[in-house]
Amino acid sequence: MKKPLITLPKLTLKALFDHSISAYSDLPAVTFAGEEVLSYRDVAQEVEKVQKVLQKYGIRQGDKVALYSENMPNWSIVYFAVTTMGAVIVPILPDFHTSEAIHIANHAECKAAFISQKLFETMLDETQPPNMNLLVIVDRLLVLEKLSTPSRVEKVIQKSGEQFNKAMDKFGKEPSVKKPATIEEEDLAAIIYTSGTTGNSKGVMLSHRNLVFDATAAQKIVDIYPGDRFLSILPLAHTFECTVGMIIPFLNGASIHYIKKPPTPTILVKAMANVKPDFMLSVPLVMEKIYKNKVLPNFQKNLFIKALYHIPWLRKKLNRIAGKKLIETFGGKIRFFGIGGAGISPAVELFLREAGFPYCIGYGLTETAPILAGTNPEKTKYKAIGPAIPGVELELRDRDEEGNGVLWARGPNIMKGYYKDPEKTAEVLDEEGWFNTEDIGYFDEEGYFFMSGRAKNIIIGPSGENIYPEQIEAVINLHDTVADSLVYDDKGTLTARIFLDYDKLDQQFGSTHKSETKVHQKIEKLLEEIRQEVNSRVSAFSRIRKVIEQREPFVKTPTKKIKRYLYTESSSKKS
Repeated sequence: MKKPLITLPKLTLKALFDHSISAYSDLPAVTFAGEEVLSYRDVAQEVEKVQKVLQKYGIRQGDKVALYSENMPNWSIVYFAVTTMGAVIVPILPDFHTSEAIHIANHAECKAAFISQKLFETMLDETQPPNMNLLVIVDRLLVLEKLSTPSRVEKVIQKSGEQFNKAMDKFGKEPSVKKPATIEEEDLAAIIYTSGTTGNSKGVMLSHRNLVFDATAAQKIVDIYPGDRFLSILPLAHTFECTVGMIIPFLNGASIHYIKKPPTPTILVKAMANVKPDFMLSVPLVMEKIYKNKVLPNFQKNLFIKALYHIPWLRKKLNRIAGKKLIETFGGKIRFFGIGGAGISPAVELFLREAGFPYCIGYGLTETAPILAGTNPEKTKYKAIGPAIPGVELELRDRDEEGNGVLWARGPNIMKGYYKDPEKTAEVLDEEGWFNTEDIGYFDEEGYFFMSGRAKNIIIGPSGENIYPEQIEAVINLHDTVADSLVYDDKGTLTARIFLDYDKLDQQFGSTHKSETKVHQKIEKLLEEIRQEVNSRVSAFSRIRKVIEQREPFVKTPTKKIKRYLYTESSSKKS
């Protein structure tokens, strides 16, 4: 039986939050995995405390408040405290350097900032004296992490007391707001600074309607029940995790479980066993690593099993067995594993399908709050994303001979624009409200969107063919000694930079006992073998002509996408 849809009086975060506190007051809301849980009622009480302090410091409707922190329960509390009083939240990815975080907060004209203890101490180390242009709220009850006693942060705050008190005086010590703000759907709720792969971050302005529409539309795709458990591993400052991994569970009365340490395989397995999540969100890299490092080696450990794995009907049986074990590894109850942020390797997706693992692929951008297209695990198609979510229009423009076109989108989730950048806004939003995603793809007869690549990344072949580097990279990355790759046009030569898995190479080559010359020769030979193997599996016009060893890990965004512009702007870049 289909779960009844939740309807809100307004598409605002306040309406959503009020609904959740009323409907799920005694249910668990947020916690660190394995620790004491905060109920929805507890969250409401903490939100009220934060709002009183914000009002005390003079924060009013429309003011911007930065949130610079790792994932934790208090992240949600600060987010809802700011947005439900009509102020504007400015989440800053914890991966951003402190100088970038300060630049973002100043660019957004933030009047206050919530900073986790860890990042605040880092900021103090790197900016002496600390940059106090912002009112940094570090209160024992409200700081994102409980401060130790005595705390270095508290000591520094005391030393900076004169500046801190001046900031308090500037913004007012007593609240003048006597009644709750009236928040409308089109009011600005958040400014998200993208982690973009193509250059400087842009401040994406998202309204209450943008965010809450996406949350309510998701109800028509998948059923989430009160008491369901989400395990959160992606940064909350990214719109994918914020909307799908926080706002959507709040709407439906689910609980969200965070982990205190980076999600290494060991930490993740322990957390999954503890939480037994129903829902998880991930970028493709996580599942691709599991497949390459945990699943595939079991099918290649001897020649007999390796041979069996190449027989389709036996491969399906073996994958099904592996899938059952994988579900147990994920806690045994996983029924939705959402993959977003980039395309997943076709080989890995084929395994997930044959394994019966409940995956699905979502598509969207920060500018679209973020979901544009997707489906549930029961309706996935191989290599497809899914149809547009209810209420969103998608269309292709400038199609090529193969039917690929640039995807444009229109709907209630399309951003208001880029903060302080009307020129850039005009480049991607037309007069009728259509947004240019700059992604290339096509639709099948059922309306499922198949993504081919990014418009900015397309390489024009020798006879005018469109070459999508992401598709070639997916083939390269299947090789068991490849950790990552980047394909680009180097002055007319299709080139691949390949970052190898050096731990595996040490095992294969016994590198520690060989001279550098011999190791280099073996790597050169391996790269050529990879090139030939890849070229045998791609179209003639997509064949790689040159391979370069990338000796350092690629610089990536927080969602693990390579910052391509760092390597493709000049062919003189060195590995």
